[in-house]
Amino acid sequence: MIAGIGLRSGTSEADILACLTQALAAAGVGSERLGRIATLASRFSEPGLVAAARTHQVELVAIPDEALAGFEAACATRSTRIAGLYGVGSVAEAAALAAAGPGAVLVQPRIATSRVTCALARSAEPDKNAL
Repeated sequence: MIAGIGLRSGTSEADILACLTQALAAAGVGSERLGRIATLASRFSEPGLVAAARTHQVELVAIPDEALAGFEAACATRSTRIAGLYGVGSVAEAAALAAAGPGAVLVQPRIATSRVTCALARSAEPDKNAL
């Protein structure tokens, strides 16, 4: 399971973790299934995001901002403001799908809080954590 995160600069680890927890719960997925967190390359080194990835002990993946537009058709939600900035309706959804690889499926459309968005995608690759 890949979490895509969109966030405002300076967002705290606590705010990111709260949104991520909410998305996982909405999808009925335990945090142990989380394999990676993906975000815009321009947000990759945000301290709160780096700390959230460390807390979950998962890899943080940077998606080039310009690569998000290729996932517009697969996004379930659309923010006009974000579409104007990045060419895609949801940074969180596009980042999750991009990081999950070819054939990825959006499992949880974006959940938005005041500073963070989070969406979940499942990789088409076999899940090594499945029983």
